[in-house]
Amino acid sequence: MTKQPHFIPALHFHWLTPYYDFFIEKTFPVTELNACLLQEAEISPGDAVLEVGCGTGTLALLVKRSAPDAAVAALDVDARILAIARRKALAAGLAIGFQQGSASRLPYPDNRFDRVLSGFTFHHLTDEDKRHAAAEAFRVLRPGGEFHLLDFGKPYTLYGRLVSWALRWTEEMDGNVRGLLPDRLRAAGFAEVEERRRFSTLSGSVSLYRGRKPG
Repeated sequence: MTKQPHFIPALHFHWLTPYYDFFIEKTFPVTELNACLLQEAEISPGDAVLEVGCGTGTLALLVKRSAPDAAVAALDVDARILAIARRKALAAGLAIGFQQGSASRLPYPDNRFDRVLSGFTFHHLTDEDKRHAAAEAFRVLRPGGEFHLLDFGKPYTLYGRLVSWALRWTEEMDGNVRGLLPDRLRAAGFAEVEERRRFSTLSGSVSLYRGRKPG
């Protein structure tokens, strides 16, 4: 049996993975956030779309339902959570190309996708892996393609600052709450990098970023 690489699993512990969807739906505005990400991505019929760090596949399924003619691929490093995603897609009758792999070393050719999406994956990555993941997203995008990144970001409210102070010592949140994600996108080569939306949640400040591959 192949040993999986080290990573921080969803909800931090493998034994919580089967309960991920239930927990997130009860404690986090995931439906609203995913809808905003999808709206910003403006996926067209025939687009090739990749979700990096797909978890249980909730966003990938939403993409496929909203754009049935899009070719949707989804990747996660965690085999356990991918198994849940595959079961959900099968039950929904949706064709999604799930694959196990690392965000910092994507198993796809250059210039493959029109859109790359990532929701709440980057705060699991070390700063070095954030750099690699941004560069890999840039590499697999076609010229003119866009990367839409949703994750914890720099706080803009007192509550957000208080929560972020605590969160920055957990997982790999420090770069997120310091507002460094746009810099990582620019360093990877993305142009027109913007913080498109901000959200206040009980878990802290969330930002939606966009970067475009020139061409």
